Formats: sequence, structure tokens, C-alpha cells
Amino acid sequence: MRDSEPEPEPDGDQQVLVQIRPTACLSLHLQNQLQTETESWLTFDPSMIHLTVHQCIMGTLTAHLTQSDEDEEAAAQREELSLEEAGPVSDVTGWLLRRLHGNSRGCMLLGVCGGMAFTAAFLLALAVLRGRGLCSQEVGPQQPGGGANRPLDGGAELYLGELREMMRRLLQDEDLLSTVSRVSRADHPPGSSEGTVLASEVLGRFRKLQMDHTWTESLFATLQVPDRSLTSSLHLVDSAGRVSEQIPLNPSDYCPYSATGNYTGGVVYAHYGRPEDFNWLRSVGVSAAGHLVVMRVGGGVSFAEKVRLAERNGGGGALIYPDPADLPQDPRRLGLNAHTTVSEHVHLGSGDPFTPGFPSFNLSRFPPIPSSGLPLIPALPITATVAAKLLSQLSGPPCPPSWRGRLPYVRCVLGPDFGSGRRVRLSVQNLMTPVLLNNIFSSLEGREPDQYVILGAQRDSLGPGAVKSGVGTAVLLELARTFTAMVKNGFSPRRSLLFVSWDAGDFGNVGATEWLEGYLSMLHLKAVAYFSLDQAIMGDDHLSASTSPLLVDLLDAAIRQVEHPKHAGQTIYSQAERDGGSWRIMKPLYLNSGAYSFTAFAGVPAMELRFTEDRPYPFLNTPLDTVPRLQEVLGGRLGVTGRSLAELVGEMVLRLVHDHILPLRITSYAQTVLQFSAHLNKHSAELQSRGVSPQWLFSARGDYSRAAETLQRAIDYSDLHDLNTARLYNTRIMKVEYYFLSQYVSAMETPFRHVIHGRGNHTLSALTEHLTLLTSDPGRFDENRFRRQLALFTWTLQGAANALNGDVWSIRHTHTYTHTNT
Repeated sequence: MRDSEPEPEPDGDQQVLVQIRPTACLSLHLQNQLQTETESWLTFDPSMIHLTVHQCIMGTLTAHLTQSDEDEEAAAQREELSLEEAGPVSDVTGWLLRRLHGNSRGCMLLGVCGGMAFTAAFLLALAVLRGRGLCSQEVGPQQPGGGANRPLDGGAELYLGELREMMRRLLQDEDLLSTVSRVSRADHPPGSSEGTVLASEVLGRFRKLQMDHTWTESLFATLQVPDRSLTSSLHLVDSAGRVSEQIPLNPSDYCPYSATGNYTGGVVYAHYGRPEDFNWLRSVGVSAAGHLVVMRVGGGVSFAEKVRLAERNGGGGALIYPDPADLPQDPRRLGLNAHTTVSEHVHLGSGDPFTPGFPSFNLSRFPPIPSSGLPLIPALPITATVAAKLLSQLSGPPCPPSWRGRLPYVRCVLGPDFGSGRRVRLSVQNLMTPVLLNNIFSSLEGREPDQYVILGAQRDSLGPGAVKSGVGTAVLLELARTFTAMVKNGFSPRRSLLFVSWDAGDFGNVGATEWLEGYLSMLHLKAVAYFSLDQAIMGDDHLSASTSPLLVDLLDAAIRQVEHPKHAGQTIYSQAERDGGSWRIMKPLYLNSGAYSFTAFAGVPAMELRFTEDRPYPFLNTPLDTVPRLQEVLGGRLGVTGRSLAELVGEMVLRLVHDHILPLRITSYAQTVLQFSAHLNKHSAELQSRGVSPQWLFSARGDYSRAAETLQRAIDYSDLHDLNTARLYNTRIMKVEYYFLSQYVSAMETPFRHVIHGRGNHTLSALTEHLTLLTSDPGRFDENRFRRQLALFTWTLQGAANALNGDVWSIRHTHTYTHTNT
């Protein structure tokens, strides 16, 4: 039986207690068990006796009660056996007495059984008392001012249902609302006085909880801020280069990590700045080369990706604006006003862009190594009003209907010609500066303290940041308080919990990524999973989860347990099924997600959860991201929605820190590769004609599938109460995500090495994109490059299969090599 599933319980999570006298076979087994364990009490597991009781009794009942007409529903319930309390004689005992009535040999046998039952009960009670003593010794003395004041009897025997009810009882709405209000009362960028005060308050909240360990890690990172002496500007110039008009800008509006400098040129409208948008421009003969590229916020593309694509297509600068078609700006409804910009960093990566792939150092000075993800062209956010002024003066081919926005008085054309021969001059003036960052940690130690589940949230924000940083910080602190209270009420987590407040999230998750870079060599051996709480509440209609496939089953089970915040009496799962299917909740990890670096860079399964509305939350990354506006979007239900989100995360965390075996779907990537294999098979004739065989990839996929399924079957049929066995399996499960980090690319040059979720030529997406050229544009298909991509992906997959198999003698090689002497 898999112990990763909760102990079966009756409705309402109430435990049914049935008193049954142990039979002679049980008594004899207990004597042998306790004699064996006498030499090593440290390895004695009372739960094994509990299991043996269950097996012996069920075996006896199966042999002798075959004629019983016991109700099928009652028979389906599993009963907890209580051997420690005296009570009325059970029905089973009565049945035995009736069968033995008038039988002297039966009476003698009953007397023997009674004596042995007494002996078994005595030995069992002794074992339990000794086990409790050892449990209290493991907890050890608490350090002054620290620790969660655990009860001496431990809480390891609490059922998952009991823990779930305890968590629901302890979660509070009021603390969530007050914390979001406190965090977002003012702008609090990294290194600011308000940011420093907030960091001290979060540290104080952690210390007040008296968890086992609380500490701060500080580092210097290079951030970019607007130049106070030279402000960015936008001018219209005539054909001679003379300024004819200055377009007003807010000097505080900027895109962190933009290139600085000036550029003058025409204007090209590129819709959302997606690859397909630039492809369409080329198809109608419009080139972005030598011009400023105007793009809309949204379209599933980050600012960094928009700027990179504009640069690759020859653009000299990038201007990004919010269109009313995407973010409502009707003054009669809740939404942006036409004079507000949306800002976002433009570094195509995460962490300090001058220490790519390795941590920022405080005590040593190294020459900066600029990240390849830094843009080479200037970029600036502009308002809808400024965009309308520029686009209304364009001439050129008309836009396709789907590109038309809702800017007033704008006839949608592509450019690049500007009215009266004029052009636009863009000037971006920002400064790079070292800033002291503070990541704040607090932890609850588990019985296996070197394995931990991590929860984190961004603390900083360039604006008020009610959604950007307030909600995540509030949920983080509430879950920390709740789990600490659970420990004080008897919960003894199997694995440790680590709560983290990250700094410099608005600059590309700098604080979190630098920490990952510093502990990269050990995290895949210790970090079970990561949950990002960033931007977790932007509505209350729909749940979305950007996640590693390994966590999908865990999420699916959790949404069946938690009530939807907007639909009382309905679980999140049932409401999602009504809205078109719960599968819509699952989404791939994306670059700007707080969870992305954990999986794509460090190989740790990660998830970011979010409640949203049917229409986008319009205030994200703006100065208007405040609590009153968020409450207006939610209809005043911020506390209720935050509690549902906290309960959902808490439900998954409970499973991860409670279950004997980690509930991760280790077979998930086999399905992903299978889908690619089917796509590859469609082109097999064309590849074969070029001498390229996909057979090795098919073989590696089969090896991985078999290895994952074999490991899963081994887990299903193992004694999971054996601590060494469970730990052995968990160690292998924890490494699955890490196995998909390519060992054939540099972490400095290609930080996101994950072949499924990463970025670069080594990834499955790059391989798929290159493969499509066989039919869409055969002239651009590079056979040598494709061979290399296919080989590196295949060996990464084969390496994952070999690692899952365990010992080298367990690997079944599918390739044989022969050597011929000449």
C-alpha cells in the first residue's frame, strides 16, 4: 500500500475506533518483533505493529467470517485498531465464545489466547511508551527564544484529515487583509528607506512566531534606476533633425535594464511584438530595421521578449504602451487612465545581469560579465495618449483586423513613414548602481530536516504593489503563522518548511535567483518543491497554475479539497469543470514567473498559483496597484480569496511534508517526450533522406518511460513504513527534475538548462521549432545544427533514464557496440 495516500478515513475525517482482542498469531508476532527490536530501540517503528495488527485481524476475519452478511459500504471502510484501551468485548470476541461454547479444548485454547493477548498488550504498551520517549528526545531542547514549542508527545501520528481540519481552523482572513494594506501603503523599491523598514517588519513577524531558525542573507546586486540629472525624453524632429515638438513623459517611468542612449527613426507598429507579428510584417514588406518599434502590452509576451525580438529584427528602439483593447481605460469603469504607463524590466533572464549563472559576491570584486539577455537598444514605456499621438500620424500598409486596438482617432497602419517627413527621437537615460538586498528566511524543522519544502514571495515593488508584492507577502506570513501554530498543537512534519521573503523581484527575481545560484550544487538533493506566492490574487473567478508537470497530481488532489472563494459549497475543481474543464488550470512555467528559475535553472519542481478575473487586472506594474482598487475588483472579498489561496497552497504543502513517499508524478515527462516523438515521426522520411535517424531518441524515450514506471511499481509494492526504503525512493524522486538539466551547456552562457522548460538551442522547443522548417522553409533547415540539437537532447533524456534506474547494474542497455580487429 502506498503511504503517499492519506490513511483511509470515514466521512468527516473522523476516526472509527474498534476494540479487537489480538489473536495468538498476533501475540506471537509481537513477541518476535519486540525481541528483534530490543537491541535497537532507535529503529523500532510502532506503526509496523499497527500494520501487523491490521493484517492479522483481517486474515482471521477472512478465514472465519466468510458467511457474514456485513454491509458492503461498512466493509469498505478501514478501521483503526485500538489496543491500548480496555473496553467492552467486541462482536468478534463474542462470536469466538459462541463457537467455543461447550468445547473444553476450546476453553483451554481461549485461556491460552487470553494470556498471550495480555502479554502482547503489555509489550505493545511498553513499545509505545519507549517510542514516545525517543520522539521527545529527537525534538531535543529548544533554543532560548526560538523553536515552535513542540509538544513532547510529538504529532507524527496525526492523520492527514486531522491536519487538514486543523489548518482550516487556524487560517485567518483578517491578518491577510491588514498585511496587504501595510505592505502596499507606499512605493517600496529595493534599497529604499520604505523597503528597508518593510524588511525589518517582516523579519520581526518571523521572529515573533519563534520558529526553529530565522535569519537574513544580504548581498549587493546591480540594479538600474532613472538618471536624476538627465531624464529620458521623446521628441518629434523634422527632416533636418531639428526638434519640432517635445512629447511630455513622466520622468519616473522606465524599463529596468534598458540600454541607454539616443535613437532617431521612423515608427513601425508591431502589434504585441510576438514572433508571428514580426513574421507578418516581413510578409507584407514592412521592415522594422532602422526604426522605433511600437508594441502593445500583453499578448503572452514579456517586455524583455518584445525588446529582444525588436532588436533581432533591426529595430533601433522599443516603445511599449497599454492599449484600451487589452487593459480597460473607460473612465466610467474601473481601469487604467490614458496617462498611466505599465513598466517591466527588459532583461531576458533573471537575477543580477552582471553575474549570470553565478552568485553576486560581497567580499570579492570580480569584473562584471554582462548577461547575453541584456538588450542593446533603448526601451521605454509610454502611455496610451502618447501612443495615439505617434500612431495617428503614421502612413503605410493597413493593419490586419486582429491588430486593431481602441486608441481614439487612430487609423491602424503599420508605418514606417511619419507625417511631413518627420521622425521620432528617443532618449533613454538610466544608471546602473549596486544596491544592498535582503532575503529573509524562517524555517520549521521536520523529522527529516535536510529535505524541505520552500514557500516564497516577492517583497519589493516599484509602486504600491498591492498585487505585485502585498498579496504574496500576506499569504506567506499567514501560512508561516498557521503552520507554526499547527506544530504547537501537535503536528510533527516529516520534512522541513522554509518560508522566504525575496528582495528585488521587480528587477527579474534577483534576490531569489542569486540565492539559487549560491546553493545550486545542493538544492536538488534537499529542495522537494517550491511554491511562488507572487501576484497570487488578481481576481476571484478562475484559478491558474504555472507548474512543473511533476506537481500536477498534487494540485489536482488539492483543488478537490478547497472551496472556491466565489462559489460557496463548490470546490475549485467542480467550478473549473463547469467552466470547461480543470485541465485549463494547468499552464507551463513562463520566464517572468517567480517559480521559473527554480525549475529551469535549479531543477527543483515549482509552481505559481493565481486567481484571476475574466478580464486582466489592469493595475499590475503601475502606480495604481493599491488595496482599494484591488478590493473593488474583488467586490471586497480580498480576505476570503486570500484565505482560499492560502488553504490551497497549504493543502499541497501538507501532503509534501506528511506523506512517506513524495507525491510527485515521475512519469509526466515521458508523456511530454512521447508527444514530440509523434511529431518527429511525421518527418521521419525526410530525416531519413538526409541520413538523420530519430531511432536513438525513440529508444531513450522508451528507456525513460520504463524506468519511471518500474520505479513507480517498486514504490507501490514496497514497505513504505521502513524509513530507509522510503528515504531511498524519495531521494530518487527528488532528483527527477534535476535530471532534465542539460549537462552539455554552460550555466553561465545558458542559465536555463532545463531541456523542457529552459531557453536555448538545447531545449525541446528549439528542436521542435527547427524541425518545422523542414516543411515551412527547407532552405533555412540546418542539418548539422539539427543533428547536434537532437543528440544533446537524446543524451540528456537517456541520462535521466539511466539515473532513474538507480544502480548501474540495473540499467538495461539498448545499444551494443562491437569492435573488429583488422
